[in-house]
Amino acid sequence: GMVLRADVLAAAIDAADIVPNRPRLLMSPRGRPLTQAEVVGLAAGPGPLIVCGRFEGIDQRVIEARGLEEVSIGDYVLSGGEIAAMVLIDACVRLLPGVMGKQASGTEESFSEGLLEYPQYTRPQEFEGRQIPEILISGDHAKVAAWRQAQSEALTQARRPDLWSQKARRQRTKNTTDG
Repeated sequence: GMVLRADVLAAAIDAADIVPNRPRLLMSPRGRPLTQAEVVGLAAGPGPLIVCGRFEGIDQRVIEARGLEEVSIGDYVLSGGEIAAMVLIDACVRLLPGVMGKQASGTEESFSEGLLEYPQYTRPQEFEGRQIPEILISGDHAKVAAWRQAQSEALTQARRPDLWSQKARRQRTKNTTDG
């Protein structure tokens, strides 16, 4: 397989890195998993310099010499880091002010509170025999909020036990430090 040459890639990184103290990321299946919390931090900062390998990746010496942090978008391998970089960029850009319209649009989503997002519904009220849950059309905002919270918790427990365990650990830690 092909490995990008150290001297050529280092020169490209040096030429592109014109913003001081910005994160230098290498999209890699060996990296730590990208999280929403990290995306929020990256979106609030000066923007990362993103390096993408191709096929076998890049020379290890460049990773060390240029202080690249390896980041992964999932437990699978792509032909190159370009698609992973696009995922990272899209996740960050959508958090920039004005991109999604209302700033609140990004606050109640999967991972924003360590949970998956609750189900969404729209018109018509009945679709192929399936109804919108009554609570959502009740007009009782407190009950709607409680329903959404319960749905988020149930979905997270069922589909992402890893996230549910992390949330439970954070809650135990919070209760220990508060009490």
